[in-house]
Amino acid sequence: MEFIKNKKELGITRMRERALSFLEAGLFAIDPFSLMKKSLLYSEKFNCLTVQNTEFNIISGRIFVVGGGKAAGRMAEALEDVIGEKNITAGFVNALEKNSKLKIIKVTKAGHPLPDKNGVLGVEKMLALKEEYDINKKDLVVVLLSGGGSALLPAPVSGISLDDKQKTTDILIKSGANIREINTVRKHLSRIKGGRLAEYFAPAKVVSLIISDVLDNDPQTIASGPGAIDKTVYHDAYAVLEKYQLIQKVPTAVENYLRKCAQENVRDTPKKLPNASSFIIGSNLELLDAMTLLAKKQKMKPLVITSRMCRDVLTEAKELATDIIAGKYKDYDVLLFAGETLINVLGKSGKGGRNQHFSALFMPYLKNFDKEWVLASISTDGRDYIAGVGGAIIDNNSLHQAQSANLAYEKYLNDFDAYNLLKKLKNSLINTENTGTNVGDAGVFILK
Repeated sequence: MEFIKNKKELGITRMRERALSFLEAGLFAIDPFSLMKKSLLYSEKFNCLTVQNTEFNIISGRIFVVGGGKAAGRMAEALEDVIGEKNITAGFVNALEKNSKLKIIKVTKAGHPLPDKNGVLGVEKMLALKEEYDINKKDLVVVLLSGGGSALLPAPVSGISLDDKQKTTDILIKSGANIREINTVRKHLSRIKGGRLAEYFAPAKVVSLIISDVLDNDPQTIASGPGAIDKTVYHDAYAVLEKYQLIQKVPTAVENYLRKCAQENVRDTPKKLPNASSFIIGSNLELLDAMTLLAKKQKMKPLVITSRMCRDVLTEAKELATDIIAGKYKDYDVLLFAGETLINVLGKSGKGGRNQHFSALFMPYLKNFDKEWVLASISTDGRDYIAGVGGAIIDNNSLHQAQSANLAYEKYLNDFDAYNLLKKLKNSLINTENTGTNVGDAGVFILK
């Protein structure tokens, strides 16, 4: 299986071919099915699920499955394989696509990056399990979570419409707020996020299995933490709107709700969840390890420069280019990085995504660099904001091509129109489909 659909067209040099193969090796390493199989063990005789050496004895109880995220379908498939479909009573998850291999766990196809009504319906099916099956303290509820879960698991509080949440989500994504800040707001507009899902299923044991797309692998942040305690409060959510000057931009109902809850003694998200446990079964570290291993097998000298790239995209692109030019990494010929940069979209924008914009910003800084190089950067979920585009690959020839064509770099970048800039350069846009996983973004720089 090839994740990169136009690999042959893009790999027109040995260096480009290598860069793309490194990225694909990383994607194979974060396959949700494999990550789940490595972390789980089930004893049918004792009805006991072991997660990373922690045992959950269900004894006379039953197993239910809920959750959501870009990897939820493949995670559910692996769970049925490990536990056995006959040992799962019922389950619903929300994902980007259906999964025909599932027998018991049902997938609701839901919207991302903006939540949709299908996502809401999917969550209602999950919540209905409690009453339908009289879920109690003997039972185990497994929550499958991964990146994208915040949008894929919408359950607006009373007084906030789905349209309100869609508009608020879109505004937050484009504001420059980081994922922790965005999810602080999301948690306080939701009936299940911020630990409320685990609280809802109490006294049943709730076990969250998580593939992380956030830098610190904090269960409170991933998918907005439906199965974990929440240390943030309503005041924190309102403070995010103030910090990014969004008070007048978000829907009035959202501003009123958060302000009222912050000012009054409204019951907040749970700060204690004795029935809940969370386990990180995968992150970008597995991806980077696989890329490093392949580079070493090819007798190259790789260096992971960061797994936590998180500042604004211009700062990150400029710093990487500046360090390369200054010789900071002169002892290495492969630089690997991962994380998730921030973009503050100002005014009307063109087309693009984080990885496309990062690549386009990076290129001009190397205009006086006289060595051969290639940079490739992708979103591990297979969608760099635009369907069918996973990211970008550029090299010193791309730069020469842009200079020869007198392309108006600054206008494209100022208009946040990296997609159309890269499209003009040819062989620069990486075509991918949904990968069924997500650990954020990843990139590789190769120097000859």
